Amino acid sequence: MTLDWSSIRSGEADALHGAIVELSGWMIPLDATADKADYYLLAADAPCCGGCLPRDPLSSIEVYAAAPCAPQEHAVTFTGRLQRLIDDPAGWRYQLIDAIPLDLQPERAPRSASRRAFLASGAALGLAACAPGRFAGYTEKPDAGAVHAGASDAAASSAARASDSTLAWRTPDTLTMDMHSHAGRVIVSRDPAIGANRPFLPLAAPMRAGGMNVICLAIVTDTTVTHVTADHKRIEAWRIPQDGELYALGQAEFKRAHELVEREQMQVVTNTASLSANAKAGPSVIIAAEGADFLEGRVDRVDEAYTLHQLRHLQLTHYRVNELGDIQTEPPLHGGLTDFGADVVRRCNQLGIVVDVAHGTYDLVKRAAETTTKPLILSHTALATHPSARSRLITPDHARVIAGTGGVIGVWPSSGTFADLQAMAHGYKRMADVVGVEHVGLGSDMLGFILPPVFRSYEQLPSLADALLAEGFSNEEVGMILGGNYRRVFEASVG
Repeated sequence: MTLDWSSIRSGEADALHGAIVELSGWMIPLDATADKADYYLLAADAPCCGGCLPRDPLSSIEVYAAAPCAPQEHAVTFTGRLQRLIDDPAGWRYQLIDAIPLDLQPERAPRSASRRAFLASGAALGLAACAPGRFAGYTEKPDAGAVHAGASDAAASSAARASDSTLAWRTPDTLTMDMHSHAGRVIVSRDPAIGANRPFLPLAAPMRAGGMNVICLAIVTDTTVTHVTADHKRIEAWRIPQDGELYALGQAEFKRAHELVEREQMQVVTNTASLSANAKAGPSVIIAAEGADFLEGRVDRVDEAYTLHQLRHLQLTHYRVNELGDIQTEPPLHGGLTDFGADVVRRCNQLGIVVDVAHGTYDLVKRAAETTTKPLILSHTALATHPSARSRLITPDHARVIAGTGGVIGVWPSSGTFADLQAMAHGYKRMADVVGVEHVGLGSDMLGFILPPVFRSYEQLPSLADALLAEGFSNEEVGMILGGNYRRVFEASVG
């Protein structure tokens, strides 16, 4: 069946979910590391330059090709299975799965854009002349700058500067670590028709390109009972889970995390020894969970996750008030951390699991600090002197509770908080002024934002380091912020 863009824009294409369709459009590759790719945007209109991304979520769809193909200089017709997406965190509405181009036969294939030309166009460094659009944060592409596309000398100069910055603050002992990430699209889709079959995105390659050693790869175990609100501004719980539902979701998510690790040929870090050995060998992950909803009130499931799934970083709450305690974005029901939540904190301390109190209320954090015998992490937030009601930002007092345990607060790259990387670096400075630089870290929440963040790919890590140096941090302090501080907490917690 031939599909046209008017049915995409109107939503009539929803009725074709699961059907084999044909759709014509312009290929926009988002991975510039190879001459060919199996993941593209397919846009209704020709892009004005190599780095231009569509602004309208209904003017393009994701394409997962059955086999890698080169970008073309003309519109291409693909056939594939149409997937309708529901509450996708990146805002996508449709995907074309196992797509095959119909007009790339060798005898009449047009000249494909070479990698050299693509790099010169600015796409590889994100030097787009146009606004990046809402999807720029979810495509594992580098930072978008203000330089017009088409200047290969500028691209080379930017890459050289990034390399210089990396050499300036890194030492042989430096480990870069992201305290909170959903990179690679580890989260099971909210659309039940896709679920755990959601295609992965590249993970190891952008980590290598930016020099990121280790990420806390976080599954999420409340997605079947939460959704993005109609105004597309927040996530909330919308129904009560059935018995066993969130436990089953947790099993699927843990399985998916390990499948991603295997696909990307990465290593799992489980203790201090493997952190030292694996992180230097190549991109590595610490298995994490955002929200302990999968426990469903049973502390023995902490042991199960530790043993069977290699869980080493557990965030107590997420977007529903659960058995462990209250959350920042909903009215409190428990007065903070529950008795069960305290039991979970103690069990994590005993086993060797980092305890993360992100999303928890100030009262929850205070009781967790009183309960724990190990440093706490608050993996992703930012400082606000007077946060608005139901805000994910925290006060200085909130931050000081974490620092008082010897822990670390991760500053996130939310575009609702920071306009760009330099503003984010200033956010680090403000946090460090309150708690000390030894208690500040990176929590990117990669692929976890509704709107595109200002740190959108690990390839931007050298640029973030540059911004921190420009903010006045020393080389040693940059190394602490971008990994050293979390490493201290991980080693103290896990052993």
